[in-house]
Amino acid sequence: MISVEQLTVEFGGSPLFDEISFLVNPKDKIALVGKNGAGKTTLLRIFSGKQLPTKGKVIVPKDLTIGYLPQHMIHNEGTTVMQEAEKAFEHITELQADIEQMNIDLAERTDYETDDYHNLIERLTHANEHLQIIGNGNFYAEIEKTLLGLGFLRTDFDRQCAEFSGGWRMRIELAKILLQRPDVLLLDEPTNHLDIESIQWLENFLTTSNSAILLVSHDRAFIDAVTTRTIEISLGKIYDYNVNYSKYVQLRVERHDQQVRAYENQQKLIADTEEFIARYRYQATKAIQVQSRIKQLDKLERIEVDLEDNSRLSLKFPPAPRSGSIPVEIEHLSKAYGNQLILDNIGMIINRGEKVAFVGKNGEGKSTLVKCIMDEIEYSGTLKLGHNVKIGYFAQNQASLLDENRTVFETIDYVATGDIRTKIRDILGAFMFGGEASDKKVKVLSGGERSRLAMIRLLLEPVNLLILDEPTNHLDMKSKDVLKEAIKAFDGTVIVVSHDREFLDGLVTKVYEFGNKKVREHLGGIYEFLQYKKMDTLRELEVSTSLKAANALVEKSVSENKLSYEARKELSRKIKKAERAVEDIEKQVSTLESELAEMDKLLQLPEKASDNEYIMLYQKKQRELEQKVYEWEILSEDLENLMSEQ
Repeated sequence: MISVEQLTVEFGGSPLFDEISFLVNPKDKIALVGKNGAGKTTLLRIFSGKQLPTKGKVIVPKDLTIGYLPQHMIHNEGTTVMQEAEKAFEHITELQADIEQMNIDLAERTDYETDDYHNLIERLTHANEHLQIIGNGNFYAEIEKTLLGLGFLRTDFDRQCAEFSGGWRMRIELAKILLQRPDVLLLDEPTNHLDIESIQWLENFLTTSNSAILLVSHDRAFIDAVTTRTIEISLGKIYDYNVNYSKYVQLRVERHDQQVRAYENQQKLIADTEEFIARYRYQATKAIQVQSRIKQLDKLERIEVDLEDNSRLSLKFPPAPRSGSIPVEIEHLSKAYGNQLILDNIGMIINRGEKVAFVGKNGEGKSTLVKCIMDEIEYSGTLKLGHNVKIGYFAQNQASLLDENRTVFETIDYVATGDIRTKIRDILGAFMFGGEASDKKVKVLSGGERSRLAMIRLLLEPVNLLILDEPTNHLDMKSKDVLKEAIKAFDGTVIVVSHDREFLDGLVTKVYEFGNKKVREHLGGIYEFLQYKKMDTLRELEVSTSLKAANALVEKSVSENKLSYEARKELSRKIKKAERAVEDIEKQVSTLESELAEMDKLLQLPEKASDNEYIMLYQKKQRELEQKVYEWEILSEDLENLMSEQ
């Protein structure tokens, strides 16, 4: 589908990619992995046409559609959430307008025998067929379903996009891309701005999508669930594994060990052969054997061990100055934005040396409370910081606040004071910005490199209260592990706002759960918290809450509304009718799935793979299946609602 041939990309004379080649097939679910700055984002930009390679080429079929979600983007202004999402279907509305105009032209014309008239009929027929294939139904239901899945409320649909934060506006852009259902999805850190429930929704969407996917993410659980192929980028080369990330990690270690063993065995063979040649080179009786060994060495295909990028982040927080025994004490704190109450009469005590986590759905007040602690916003109630508390704060959007026109060195030199200025080069080296990397402009850095640069500020002066709001966004997996160890070794107090269960595991000793405008304290680590909530992952947090609320409503409804005999009879009739409707739609879905499975087999044949009419028919069947599955979801939901009334 997409062919990458001998691709080379150079920055300042240094190769980022060195003649790499690979193929992206239909429905491939590919994880692009590698260290920050390895070239993952650059590769996505080249695929999307936003950047040109130095040499080589990327061959993209002319009619292939590509959807690209970058890490950072300029958002549209002057539209509502719904209006912006509707732009995903501009191609349908434009086609409908063209068809309407062609129908008007046909009605007005009388030159029935001319070639021009017949050409117009052909164009109209083709346009109508194309509209049937891409879907001319009511796409507002699809927009609503996608926006709700990504965490928006129905009351948000008519709000201006400008009212939302950067993270929420990124969700709007993601919704537009998903609604377009392109042939290829290029997603660069799509989960960074999503809460637990929305991540789960996106995971389900992508795993059932017919699009090919190239995904950059540092969320292990997410890429494991979504992808089935892993391409590692390291030191300008790529290593392609036809497995998900967890299996790739195992295979990569095994592959390297096998290479090392094979290399060592070959080196021993070479040494023995060279010793034989040197010993018997001048003996006439051994001349034939010597020549044979020389030819053997010449023909030998030398084994090379793949170079490994062993550079790693070195992070150690300065010793914490001693603070009071209670760095943070909160009583009866409330915060509202206008009429919208976010936090209602909450309280907490964080003791010196504790490492605590703030968890919960986006919008429940985690970042709001952090801003209260930082004294960035007003609130009611009491919030006291202990004696000699010095805060080091890493904001969720910290990396985007950097001046893009400064170099890496200038960024740190600008804020450093005193003796620390003499150690800037050492600090940059520890954060993998040594040598020429310190002269890079911020605007050419990857998201992970920007996060590392923003984090350096925390080392510029000693603090005793670290507040980290989603610190692992954009960091690669090795850097996340290094950051985790540094926080564990830090002798001060730490507040971590995060959705990352693996990062929090073994790091925090207390969990504060945000929800329904309240904050609940849970003693113990993240796994004790999950066990208490009877969950396997943080992703279940909001789902569980929703189910409990739904069950409570059902129980209340049953207790308050005793159904009469006639009402129960009518309800029973409706349930049977709904059950038949669900059964019918399930049969239709099953039939379509069988038909598509047979068509899939035929598409493996070259003559079918190049038959445009057959491909259009196949795509039409896919659309029919998607519509039927959507109808099944609606009917099943109606049936569940009826069952709950019994």
